[in-house]
Amino acid sequence: MAPPRIVLGIESSCDETGAGLVQGGRLLGHAVASSMDEHARFGGVVPEIAARAHVYALNPVVRRALDQAGLRLGDIGAVAVTTGPGLSGALQVGLAGAKGLAYALDVPLYGVHHLAGHVAADTLEHGPLPDPCVVLIVSGGHTSLLLVRDLARDPIAHLGDTLDDAAGECFDKVARVFGLPYPGGPAVDRAAREGSPDAVAFPRPLTGPRDDPYAFSFSGLKTAAARWAESHRGGELPVADGAAALQEAVADVLTRKAVAACAAHGVGTLVVVGGVAANSRVRSLAEERCRAAGITLRVPPLGLCTDNGALIAAVGDLLVRAGAEPAPLDVSIDPSAPLEYAALHPVGAFARAA
Repeated sequence: MAPPRIVLGIESSCDETGAGLVQGGRLLGHAVASSMDEHARFGGVVPEIAARAHVYALNPVVRRALDQAGLRLGDIGAVAVTTGPGLSGALQVGLAGAKGLAYALDVPLYGVHHLAGHVAADTLEHGPLPDPCVVLIVSGGHTSLLLVRDLARDPIAHLGDTLDDAAGECFDKVARVFGLPYPGGPAVDRAAREGSPDAVAFPRPLTGPRDDPYAFSFSGLKTAAARWAESHRGGELPVADGAAALQEAVADVLTRKAVAACAAHGVGTLVVVGGVAANSRVRSLAEERCRAAGITLRVPPLGLCTDNGALIAAVGDLLVRAGAEPAPLDVSIDPSAPLEYAALHPVGAFARAA
């Protein structure tokens, strides 16, 4: 029996250029280049700067991933690439590079939904996902509760999504008000270590008895934090206390709803993924509440929480082993693609973006 194909994954949806190599569920190597420092002075990602950075970084990142794995280009048996959602220019750079490699190597190409990549990232550390499992995706642009069965074959059921600001977006915007650097998530986490989570009574949005039990909203929390900061105008702002209280509010809402979803659907495993899964309080409170509820918690290691090529290669590897159809030659991008399936093969540029 022939060994599984080695899958190269390429990620370029935002400000990280990533390449990863996966074979049979095993991560062989991956590399990431970030243009984050170039965006920091603007307080957020500038699409044109991100796209230009991907152009310069893509080939070196692929080469570094291959070198780390001890492989050559000729060893690649399939290429997977993020085709959405994300910044349109950034996605175009990654797709163009992936198409060129797949054509030159005469191997199949798979378009991948970025968020499915975050889900698949956990398989590189903990093995196949239980069928079913509840997945909490928390990142800069997305906060969702999902019911996942066979990631490569089955549709992904949405239990709840963010109605406005995602958790990571809340961290970024409040961090700016608090005078903390970009990106806000890690800055808030660091500042919170010196503060008290009980110092400020920030609200827990959409946790009332009549609210949607699985929907998320963080715009009101963001506003409450901004007003609290304004109330200290002219005096010293207790940033550490504000950061700790904000972090506690976000972690409380996320983990409370995720554990409730597991209980309501009779699911014994919760998987927490995405950039905000790297937050120390989200991880510790999830562990505490899952332990109390008898739920198995799976969280990828920190290096696999943020955007990288390994997570895209992981989805590509699952698709290849499931016998999924490769992408058509005219596959395009979908910058606003909803998460329905792991494979994402849109045809017709900017169909949803128009």
